[in-house]
Amino acid sequence: MTEVFELADRIVEATAAADPIASTFMGVAGYAMRLTDYSSEADDARTDQVRSWLTELESLPVTNDDDRLAAACLRERLGVRVSLHATGENLRDCNVLGSMVQAPRNVFTLMPTATEQDWDTIATRLEAVPECLESVRSAYATGIERGQVAARRQVAGTAEVAALCAGTGPSGGPAPWFATYVEQYDGADTTLQRRLQAGAHGATQAYAGLARWMQDSYVPASDPDDAVGAERFGRRARAFTGADLDLADTYAWGWADLARITTRMNECAARLYGGTTPASAQAQLDIDPAHTIEGAQATLDWLQQLTDETIESFDGRYFDIPDAMRRCEAMSAPPGSAAAPFYTPPSEDFSRPGRTWLPTYGEDRFRSWWLTSVWYHEAVPGHHLQFGYSMLQRDRLSRFQRTEFISGHVEGWALYAERLMDELGYFEDPATELGYLSAQAMRAARIVLDIGLHLGLAIPSDVDPALLDGVSGDPRGVTWNRELAREFLAARSLQPDAFAASEVDRYLGMPGQAISYKVGERVWLAAREDARGAEGPAFDLKAWHMRALALGSVGLDVLRTELAHR
Repeated sequence: MTEVFELADRIVEATAAADPIASTFMGVAGYAMRLTDYSSEADDARTDQVRSWLTELESLPVTNDDDRLAAACLRERLGVRVSLHATGENLRDCNVLGSMVQAPRNVFTLMPTATEQDWDTIATRLEAVPECLESVRSAYATGIERGQVAARRQVAGTAEVAALCAGTGPSGGPAPWFATYVEQYDGADTTLQRRLQAGAHGATQAYAGLARWMQDSYVPASDPDDAVGAERFGRRARAFTGADLDLADTYAWGWADLARITTRMNECAARLYGGTTPASAQAQLDIDPAHTIEGAQATLDWLQQLTDETIESFDGRYFDIPDAMRRCEAMSAPPGSAAAPFYTPPSEDFSRPGRTWLPTYGEDRFRSWWLTSVWYHEAVPGHHLQFGYSMLQRDRLSRFQRTEFISGHVEGWALYAERLMDELGYFEDPATELGYLSAQAMRAARIVLDIGLHLGLAIPSDVDPALLDGVSGDPRGVTWNRELAREFLAARSLQPDAFAASEVDRYLGMPGQAISYKVGERVWLAAREDARGAEGPAFDLKAWHMRALALGSVGLDVLRTELAHR
């Protein structure tokens, strides 16, 4: 092990020890009995440690290409951590998609439950929930004192999520989440069962208390403005993409890409039901038994079959898929999750498989015409292939590289995966093609909305009116706002209003994350074309895929450089 790799290994272990919740999401074993201290004092200590690692890194010899890549990845990611801490982003970690409020609940969905020992570990961790949530409240209180607070909409929405976890949300909502969770235990140890029930009760009460404090104390002190402005947005975008972006150019490119996709959507819709518009096609597809599935479990079964069949058909043809990665489970997402499906990676030893998650929100009919491309994005050849392959590169990647994932890289790859399926002819059915295109349109609209909302930009006066169909009035020249963004997104990406509203709130709460998908896809496609041009007839798509995935998750600037180098 080189000195750079040895430092990377120490960083992973120290990060896991200081942030046990992150350790579970990273798949690092050994810290599952504890939860994270989110207080400002603990975060200051973690950041001081990061600064010391950066100093040490600069003194270490770089002995080969693997060392060079590992050092570049460490330098870029550790620098991001320090940069975000400097502006108090840790104290403003409050958003409706996923923050330090949701993490202490969500971490339990990734814990094994097969044995008595597993449940004993869960009981110990449940007992730590109240202290963890008190550290969350403390961090927010420090942010209030320093004037570093989250946006009011995010605070109020996240307080609702906390109330939902406690079963104190709107009447008729789900039972307290932790009580339902521990009902899964079917062992004979009555002492352990009582511990689990008591731990669930304590966690439920702690979430109820946090929800009340947020509603009573944090909401009034929060920032009434949804937008974060150019400086904070640029810093956050750098963190999510690993690239320095020209935001004005990116905003203009987003409009152009959306126009391209919309033209193709119109052509596709015209082939459906004897000729129609995308919106009319969507309405008919949503009630067409040939393109919908009744029941959440039936949908999960179908998604599992789709994943298994894709793995079988792609292995050895477009990718080499190791046996450890051939299992990827389709799961039902817990209440309070975002409206969009998502993926969680396997543990380091693959004892916990990669999982895709379907939010149900009480729905009983699901859109197979839309979910097809989404599951290629989340499972194979998307996130599961990417995350799993990185985890297995023990000889080439440092442990830090195998457990650190950068949104621009991973989401860009997942969009590239959808594009690949289109190129390979998997969307010959115009219904699934429209689903794919609507997902592409949503990601292009994200570019426009994420930048436009946070930088206070106006809709260009010369934009094609066709891109504004379905939006009230003539919004050209109007500055973006939440309601306009919701209408625009619903119309362009063929999504229900509730889904579009959830998405817009997500963009407002995680500035810079939403653009990482299309920005990343743009880099992946350009890198492939660079390789195709350089290698000519000798270009081998499978070989390029495996070479690219073997780099692990890196910032987009590093990705383009490394793929050109290798």
